[in-house]
Amino acid sequence: MWYYVYILEISNDKHYVGCTVNLKERFTRHKKGYVPATKSHLPAKLIWCCSFPDRYKAYDFERYLKSGSGRAFAIKHLF
Repeated sequence: MWYYVYILEISNDKHYVGCTVNLKERFTRHKKGYVPATKSHLPAKLIWCCSFPDRYKAYDFERYLKSGSGRAFAIKHLF
């Protein structure tokens, strides 16, 4: 099983970072407004994703991207 860390660009020109095992289904949930964190900031656009074979590495990387230094890394290298 693969785990996906992804970044969405939402309508307020901010970014949402998430992690899932089913990227297609999770993105569909974001687009339909089923995810409370992004519901009021639609439309959402998938701008980056990465897959990991290890669940712990995926969730650790998601946590890193949500930190201050992780956001700076993402702005510099991923967008």
